[in-house]
Amino acid sequence: MKVATKPESTSYTRMVADNLAAFAYSDIPSEVIARSKLILLDTVGALLAASAPKYSTGKIITDFVKTLGGEPQATVIGRDFKTSTVNAALANGTLGYLCDIEAHHPEAVLHPVAVAVPSCLAVAEDRHASGEQFLASVVLGVEMGVRACVSLDARGLYRRGFHPSGVGGVFGSVAGAGHLLGLESDRWIAAIGLAANQASGTLSWASDATENSRPFNPGIAARNGVTAALLAHAGFGGPNDVFEGKYDLFTAFSDTRHPEVLCEGWGQRFAIMELAVKRYPCCAFIHSGLDGLFDILAQEHLKIEDISGMSLRFAPSGAHIIDNNIMRSHCAQYVLSIAALEGRFEADDILLYDRRSDPRVLELSRRTKVVYDEDLEKTYPEHYESIIEVATRNGAIFRRHVRSARGLPDNPMTQEEVHEKFLALATTVVSQDRAERIIELVDRIEEVNDIRDLSDLLVVKP
Repeated sequence: MKVATKPESTSYTRMVADNLAAFAYSDIPSEVIARSKLILLDTVGALLAASAPKYSTGKIITDFVKTLGGEPQATVIGRDFKTSTVNAALANGTLGYLCDIEAHHPEAVLHPVAVAVPSCLAVAEDRHASGEQFLASVVLGVEMGVRACVSLDARGLYRRGFHPSGVGGVFGSVAGAGHLLGLESDRWIAAIGLAANQASGTLSWASDATENSRPFNPGIAARNGVTAALLAHAGFGGPNDVFEGKYDLFTAFSDTRHPEVLCEGWGQRFAIMELAVKRYPCCAFIHSGLDGLFDILAQEHLKIEDISGMSLRFAPSGAHIIDNNIMRSHCAQYVLSIAALEGRFEADDILLYDRRSDPRVLELSRRTKVVYDEDLEKTYPEHYESIIEVATRNGAIFRRHVRSARGLPDNPMTQEEVHEKFLALATTVVSQDRAERIIELVDRIEEVNDIRDLSDLLVVKP
C-alpha cells in the first residue's frame, strides 16, 4: 500500500482520498484480521439482540424502512425482508447502538462498528462482495471513523453538544462503502465532501427517556455515508477540501483541530485493534466503576441492603452525560444501583424495565453521586478510569480505582469470553445452531465468496 505523505501543496483531503483509494485487504496484517473477525462477531451479536421486537426502537425503525419500499438490495437484520442499501444502512445502523453493548473506541468516544458494519454489510450484500472485500471495508470504515473523531477532538465535539458517533461516524460509513464500490481517488474526494455535507448528530438525545433517538445517530451516519459513496460513484460532485477549506469541518464542529491525525501512521497501526469490547449494556463511562463495584460486592459479600451510599469519580468532560441522566443506560446512579441489587444485569434491566419504583433502587440512587474529578481528566478520553467508593451501613468504606475496564485492549476479554457473549446475545432471537453457524462462518470470512452467506443467516422470520 502506498501511503500518502503531505507536501506543502497537498491538502489533507487529497491525502486521505489517496490513502483510501490505495487500501487493500492484502495490507491488513494477520493479527489485525484475527482481531477484526472477533470484533465483527461481537457486532453481529449486538445487532441480532437489538432486532428483538420487544425493543421499540428496532421495531419502529425496521417497520419504517419497510414502508419506504425500494429495491430489495440488502437485508434488514432480524427481519424477513430486504430494502434498499441506503434504507438498510439506516435501520441496521440504528440497531447497532441500540443495546449499547457493541465495541467502542475510547479516545474517539465513538461507536465505530455500530456504523461501519451495517453500512458495509448493506453495500457488500447488494454487490455480492466476497468475505475478504467485506472485512477490508469494515477495517477501513473503523479506521476512518476513528481518525475523523480524533482529529476533531471528541472533547471539542462534546463541548459543542455534538455526538461523535454521528459526526465522525459518517466518515467511517463512506470509507467502507466507497471501498466496496471501488472508488478512484478523484471520486473519493467527492465522497468525502458529500459525507461532510451530511455530518450531523447532537447530544440532544440525552433528554429522550425512550432512548429511541440515541441509536438513531449511528443510523443517520450509516445512511448518509452510504448515500455519499453511492452518489460519488454515480458521478455526483462534492466539496473538494472539507478538512482545510474556507468552511472546514473543524471550524464547524469543534474548537480544536488535529488534521495530521487523519493520515499519520496510516498502514502502521489500525484503529480496530484499539476497540474495547463491552461487557455491560450501558454507557462505557460507567464500565470501570461497575468493574470496581462488582469486585467490592464479591470480595466483601455485600448486598444492596448493606450499602448506605456510593460515589463514582469520573472525568468532568464525560461525567455530565452519566450524572442523573433521564436515560437509564446513561445514568450512573441507576446503573450502579441495579448492579448492587442484582449482582449483574442485562440489557432488559436497562432498556425495558424501569426499576426506579423499587424502593431499594430508588433509595440507593438518591444516595449515589457522580463526582467530577479533575485529576481523572488528565487521562480522559484515552482512558475511562474511575474511582468508586461504597459506604456501608456499619460505617465501612470500600474503594476501587479502576484504570481500564475489562474488555479494553490493555485488559482484554478472551476469545472464548467474546464467543460466550455472542451466543448469549444472538440466541435471544436465533437458535443455538444458527448462532454457532454464524461463529463458524465469521471465523472463515476470508474464504466466503459471497457475503450473502452471512446476511442470509441474519434473516429472522416472525
